[in-house]
Amino acid sequence: MQKKDNYSNSIVLHACCAICSGYPITLLKDMGYQVIVYFYNPNIYPLKEYNTRLDAQRILCKNLNVELIEAEYETEKFYQAAKGFELEPEKGLRCDKCFEMRLRKTAEFAKSIGVKLFTTSIVISPHKNFTKLSTIGKTISKEYDIEYLDIDFKKKDGFLKTNKISKELSLYRQNYCGCEFSIRNSR
Repeated sequence: MQKKDNYSNSIVLHACCAICSGYPITLLKDMGYQVIVYFYNPNIYPLKEYNTRLDAQRILCKNLNVELIEAEYETEKFYQAAKGFELEPEKGLRCDKCFEMRLRKTAEFAKSIGVKLFTTSIVISPHKNFTKLSTIGKTISKEYDIEYLDIDFKKKDGFLKTNKISKELSLYRQNYCGCEFSIRNSR
C-alpha cells in the first residue's frame, strides 16, 4: 500500500475477526472515518483456521466497501511474545502480550502510511477487558506519536449489532479466541 497524501479522516482498525469487526466498521464509517481494516493475527492456530477467518474478513470488507490490508502470518512472533506464558489462563498475561503485539504492529502500519489514528475490534467481545486494551493502545500510541481511539464498541448493543451483521452475511463463527492455548479453554 502506498502512502497517501490525504488520510486526515482515516482510521486503521485492527480486525481480530470478521464477527467482531462488522459493527466497528459500520460505526466508524457512520462517524465519518475512512476505515482501513488491518488483519494482523499471527496468534490464530492452526493455519486452516487462520485462512477461514481471513476469508470471512474478506467477505465482510467487500460487503461493507472498506479496504482490507492483509498483514503477514508471523506465527513465530506470536510464540516469542507468548513464551513463558503458555500456561496462563485466558485473559491472563499471555493475552496481554498478544494484544500488545497486534496493536503495536497496527500502530506501525498506520504510522507507515501516514494515518494518525488506530483502534481495534477486539474490544467488542464481552470476554475482553476494554480498560486493559485501551491502556495498551494508548501506551503504544505515545511510542508512535499517533492517537489510539478508545471506543467501547460493546456500548449501545454493539455486540448484538455485530452478530446481526455476521448472520446477515453468513460469516464464519469461531468457537475459541484464536491461539492454540485458547483451544484448551473452549473445550
